[in-house]
Amino acid sequence: MKRAALYLRVSTLDQHPETQLYDLRQMAAQRGYQIIEEYTDRISGAKAKRPGLDSMMHDARRGRFDVVLVWASDRIARSVRHFLEVLDELNRLNVEFISFREQIDTGGPLGRAVVVIIGAIAELERNLIIERVRAGMRRAKLEGRHIGRKPLVLDRNAILRDRQRGQSLSQLAKGHLVSRATIHRVLKEHASTILEKSA
Repeated sequence: MKRAALYLRVSTLDQHPETQLYDLRQMAAQRGYQIIEEYTDRISGAKAKRPGLDSMMHDARRGRFDVVLVWASDRIARSVRHFLEVLDELNRLNVEFISFREQIDTGGPLGRAVVVIIGAIAELERNLIIERVRAGMRRAKLEGRHIGRKPLVLDRNAILRDRQRGQSLSQLAKGHLVSRATIHRVLKEHASTILEKSA
């Protein structure tokens, strides 16, 4: 018997997931699935934070179920790209995806073909994004713009002077607007230099 997870999302608080729930429970019963968990989000599909979906994906990674049932594909994702990402991850975890409205079932041969096509589209999109980023970086270099984080400007002498005055690593980090690790590195480099000169 396959273990199933039901995922439901309603866009606003005045909508009720009961219709979706009834259809999905009936589908699970018809296919002989054991419902392990029902995850619900009462939130817009465009919202990034989806506690129900996040919880479901966490449980999928732990292998709690074999199949995910949704009422419609647009219930599970906020965009086509997000839908592809979710479907791709479920496929990698060997979790089947079934959509009640579109009759998508990644467990059958046609469904697996759909996953292959979706995977190819997702890979193409990722490659296009990478190429656009690279093109942007090339253009920025040609225009003489700096790429990445700005180099850290440190007044090493001031740090060493303040350390000699008895300031702690935390005080130095706060006073010079850098991390404790950076302060530690500066002091270590200074100590190494002194050792080299005395050798």
